[in-house]
Amino acid sequence: MNCGIFNEFEKLGRGNIMRFSERMGYKEVKSLIQIDSVDEDIINGLWNGIKEFYYDYYFDTSKRAVNHYSLKNLTKKIWNDFYKEPMDIIDLGSNRFINEIREEFFYPEEWYEVYDFIEFIAQNFENDKVNKEFMEYCNKIMEREVSAYRFVGGQIAQITNYEEIQEIEDAITNPLTSELVKKHFSNSLKLLTDKKSPDYRNSIKESISAVECLAKKIIGNPNTTLGAALNEIEKKGTIEFHNDLKEGLKKIYHYTSDAAGIRHALKDSSNVEFDDAKFMLVSCTAFCNYLTSKADKAGISVT
Repeated sequence: MNCGIFNEFEKLGRGNIMRFSERMGYKEVKSLIQIDSVDEDIINGLWNGIKEFYYDYYFDTSKRAVNHYSLKNLTKKIWNDFYKEPMDIIDLGSNRFINEIREEFFYPEEWYEVYDFIEFIAQNFENDKVNKEFMEYCNKIMEREVSAYRFVGGQIAQITNYEEIQEIEDAITNPLTSELVKKHFSNSLKLLTDKKSPDYRNSIKESISAVECLAKKIIGNPNTTLGAALNEIEKKGTIEFHNDLKEGLKKIYHYTSDAAGIRHALKDSSNVEFDDAKFMLVSCTAFCNYLTSKADKAGISVT
């Protein structure tokens, strides 16, 4: 497809400076976590759901016509209420209508119209069970393709915002911190957004390792642990940060380090999901950005 909606984000105001993520061969975070775009894979997956849960199930292939009253009603609503087209210009009971909405779906004027359409269908078909199964299917597709959106309570909701993405980008490109810290975060992002084989467990491990690496840099001890390093930072008093913040991060670290935690080579990773890994990446990048800024103000180099 040659459609503008699939183009990468314009790189404005950055001159000829190449970002770390670009030098490492990664796309920008906004492209990896699709927040202002939908790519061909998302569109294909969502359209397959529309076909499977609605039109293939209720469409009479022998007559090539809509023969179920619920689907007829949905079809009328799509044409009259969603596209707001005159009812007399198309045969709503023919296969032509399917082709028409397919064309509109695959080539929207704006990326968000794809989500508008699937939300409209899920809210206007007269079978709650089918709608529920359709929304569950769509959520799996959106997770698989690393969309920033999900069905929540029958509506499309944003689960990843610009601030979270900015924290990740800042941590990966921050000139004040070490390449090793950046590498850990880049690895975490890569594992999180790998469409073919995402590895949420190791994504979490990389995120917390980045924080540990930074804390070790601050105290100048490569052989300590994150918990001990945070205590040492507080003890020296060269960097001041709220005790609750420190304790919160230590608890996250303990979660990744205990007998049931992420760092142990457990075979069963089914309890570790996209949301867990994304939360850890956002939390750890935010903390590293904060800690790096504090270290810079205190005259401590962490490169």
